[in-house]
Amino acid sequence: MSLIPSFFGGRRSNIVDPFSLDIWDPFEGFPLSGTVANVPTSARETAAFASARIDWKETPESHVFKVDLPGIKKEEVKVEVEEGRVLQISGERSREQEEKNDKWHRMERSSGKFLRRFRLPENAKMEEIKAAMENGVLTVTVPKMEEKKPEVKAIDISG
Repeated sequence: MSLIPSFFGGRRSNIVDPFSLDIWDPFEGFPLSGTVANVPTSARETAAFASARIDWKETPESHVFKVDLPGIKKEEVKVEVEEGRVLQISGERSREQEEKNDKWHRMERSSGKFLRRFRLPENAKMEEIKAAMENGVLTVTVPKMEEKKPEVKAIDISG
C-alpha cells in the first residue's frame, strides 16, 4: 500500500528504521549496459560506492553482518566503530590496469570506493566486535549484552 518501496527501487531497508544509515543511490537498479566509454568515471565510481551488499541478522547472542566483497583483500577493507555506536565498513576496489593494446568489449565489474554505516542498538558490546574475511565474504560479529531479567521478590501478606 505504501509508495515508499516502489519509489526507492524496491529496497528492503526501511526508511524509518532507526538502525539504518544506508546511503541511497539514485542510480541503483539502472543497468550500465553498452560501452563503458560513454559512462563517466564518476558515475561508475558512484555505482561502486553503494554496491557493497550487506545482510544484517540478529541472533540471541549477537548481531551478524555479512558483506560480499569478491576480489577484495582484507587489507583493502576497514571496519570501524565511531562514537554513537555507528559501525562503518569501507574499502576500495582498484581498477584493473589498462594496457595500451587492450580492447575492452565489456566492463561490468565495479571499481572504486564503498562505504556502509549502521547505527548499532544499545545492547551491542562495542569492545568485543570481531571481523573475519573468508572466500570474499566479510563477517562482522557484534556480541549482545545479556538481558537482565527483572528480579521478582515475594512480599509476605500480614493479617
